[in-house]
Amino acid sequence: MLTIINNKNNPYYNLALEEFVLKYLNIDDDFILLWQNEPSIIVGRNQNTIEEINYQYVKEKNVNVVRRISGGGAVYHDFGNLNYSFITKSVNDSISNFINFTQPVINLLNELGVEAIFSGRNDITVSEKKISGNAQCYYKNKMLHHGTILFNSNLDTISEVLRVKQDKIASKGIKSIRSRVTNILPYLEEKITIDEFKGKLLSFILGYNDISNYIYQLTEADYNKIDELMNQKYLTWEWNYGESPNFDIQKSSRFVGGKIDIRLNVKNGIIEDCRIFGDFFGNKDISLLEKNLISSRFEESAIRTLLNKNNLNDYLFQITIDDFINCLFY
Repeated sequence: MLTIINNKNNPYYNLALEEFVLKYLNIDDDFILLWQNEPSIIVGRNQNTIEEINYQYVKEKNVNVVRRISGGGAVYHDFGNLNYSFITKSVNDSISNFINFTQPVINLLNELGVEAIFSGRNDITVSEKKISGNAQCYYKNKMLHHGTILFNSNLDTISEVLRVKQDKIASKGIKSIRSRVTNILPYLEEKITIDEFKGKLLSFILGYNDISNYIYQLTEADYNKIDELMNQKYLTWEWNYGESPNFDIQKSSRFVGGKIDIRLNVKNGIIEDCRIFGDFFGNKDISLLEKNLISSRFEESAIRTLLNKNNLNDYLFQITIDDFINCLFY
């Protein structure tokens, strides 16, 4: 088994690196990657992004939102969270075998005095609280298994950033299941830093204290392909939001100009149908505004730009663009 030393905290790069090793690095060996992200929400492949995030918090705190290629639920990463990724060709022995990959983590935690156990279908728990979630995906004859380890994350932020405030969203996406979570740091017999824990885990998995002979050095061509994946996929709205399953959304608010009730049908992140109800007044038929919104991205900046091209007061008297945006997204 080999490893790639990756000290980058950019989630877009880190997810691109995972996919690169899975799909494009043709080396006859398995890999273990350990990595950390700056504050980010990592959304499951089959999830509706807008349904999983607290949009207002994400915008105010500038939290990254990135979709991964594996299934499962949305998770929050920060500098107190350590991620691990196994990329293996032993697919037949590994499909849905979550214990096979979580056991090394559990064994090390046990050695460090943390009574961790495998729980449910894909979690590691301590004192019946979740400290790790895991997911898998497959590509040809290879498989990616990755998981999180809550070492010393901001647990209050986890509850804030993943809380959804939308009035009503009817989605076909896979919804996250909220669990009680905890960090492993308070349970350690000897307190160590996350970097020290990272070093211990990597040596433990590889089976050597001196891992220098088991490090794969990325080439210039490798870096170019990773950057291509990052720029053309992981940094795009189309992947992170547009890939969401189809959904219907209903949002309503009352303002000085009256109540508005906005109902949208969204497919691949694009508004396909729009109806606006309420007790508002306007000089123009609201159906004209509804038609203008159809084909727009379901994205604040796109809708704000479109509304700026229309005189919203003609349709919704004494209701501003900010009012409309706040109703739809906040």
